[in-house]
Amino acid sequence: MVPADQGGGVMRADLLIETVDGLDEALAAVDAFDRALVVGLLRPHAVLTTGLTELADAVAGTPLAARVAEAAEKAAAGAASEDHFVALAAARTALLGSVHDALAARVEEATGRARAEATVPAPTGRQAGNLLTAARSWLSDLARCGWQGIDHDVVSGAAPVVSAMLPDPAVRRLATLLDGFAAELAASCPGTALDRVPVRRWADLWSRAMMLTVPGAADVPVTGTATGRLLPLGVDVQEHATAVQAQVHAVFEPADGALPLLVRANVSVPKPDTVVGAGLWQLLRPHMSLLAAVSEGRSMDLTDMPVTAEGDLIWNDAQARTGRPADAFATARVAMATAAAPATAPLDRHPAGIATPVFLEGYSAQQDDDGLTFAVAGHRLAVDTDRIPTAGPLTPTAVAASVACVGLLRWDAEEFIVQPLAVETLVRKKPAAIHAGAWAGGTADKAGAKAEKAATDAGAVLRERAGRLLRK
Repeated sequence: MVPADQGGGVMRADLLIETVDGLDEALAAVDAFDRALVVGLLRPHAVLTTGLTELADAVAGTPLAARVAEAAEKAAAGAASEDHFVALAAARTALLGSVHDALAARVEEATGRARAEATVPAPTGRQAGNLLTAARSWLSDLARCGWQGIDHDVVSGAAPVVSAMLPDPAVRRLATLLDGFAAELAASCPGTALDRVPVRRWADLWSRAMMLTVPGAADVPVTGTATGRLLPLGVDVQEHATAVQAQVHAVFEPADGALPLLVRANVSVPKPDTVVGAGLWQLLRPHMSLLAAVSEGRSMDLTDMPVTAEGDLIWNDAQARTGRPADAFATARVAMATAAAPATAPLDRHPAGIATPVFLEGYSAQQDDDGLTFAVAGHRLAVDTDRIPTAGPLTPTAVAASVACVGLLRWDAEEFIVQPLAVETLVRKKPAAIHAGAWAGGTADKAGAKAEKAATDAGAVLRERAGRLLRK
């Protein structure tokens, strides 16, 4: 069925509201197992037995069935080995993968967008097996004690593993995950005193880390190169106290005339916790010339830029040069509708990972006690204004007054939502664009310039203090 035309925004919003068959059942099995991780997999418990049974039943009839059934039986008796925990993590990952696939298929149907074929690379075997074994041992100890049983002695077991892993690029992805996970757990010790447990989040982190201990699972091979024109759509900024990442979403038009593809380019850097807002761009800019092109509204010409099968550009400034002016809304209206969505890596098949670029116009924005929504062809889509970064001029007020939006379609809290990357508003009856990444390459905007200066001053103070410490 051809998607409905929302005045230029091609998307069937009705399909995003309809129930997806089997979704509730799969998530119920995941939730049951997650509750078992709260109490721990060491001693028999009614919650444990129920969770393991529901997980095993949910994958019955699949290639995982026999191994998961055995793992569930052993875990219910308090006799599970590390291999059994890997099997349970694999079952949970597979269930959430099936949820991801069902939701992704619904998004493809709603947008009328094709998806590139997935490729499964063969493991390279380059990862240090002893380090993976050590990580698996610590994760198994966590599963046995459960979130209610964590204490500083258990959590601190991650420290030597992380320290040994970080120097090795082949396992640094897992090391970073374990480091962050252990920090969250340490801040919550002892588990017996927790008023609220982030059940889904910690189970996600545990199962993902457990799967990354399988040799070859963390391989992210470069599968090809990209030569052609890159047309930026917008920037998603993800900020933490000690790190920040900018992810540029774009349409790539191959020079050989092949089908356009939706791609991403990422840059991540550590940061002091005092550098926030527009100051983040000072940390990010030196590592990616693409940010300046985004800020200036220009395309980039790529030559043999490495790219993965998942549509992630392995950015190298030497293989890119600034191109002609390229308006993001013109790209969204013309080029994005024909661009194929990239494949998804097996371990990235999780509903929280869905972030599909979409274009909407002809909607009406409505603000009520439940938040901001876009009414698209009579159907309401929630708008996630909390994800709008403070490092740009885009604000919830501007989104509420918008008439067109380039955003990311996500799935959160059991529903599809829209995260705005840029909007068009009417100023004196003329369209004016506001981008979340407008300050990425620098700005003359008064608010942006003021924030940049404040960040520069903060950085100077930090450098002076660091120098003073080094001189002592």
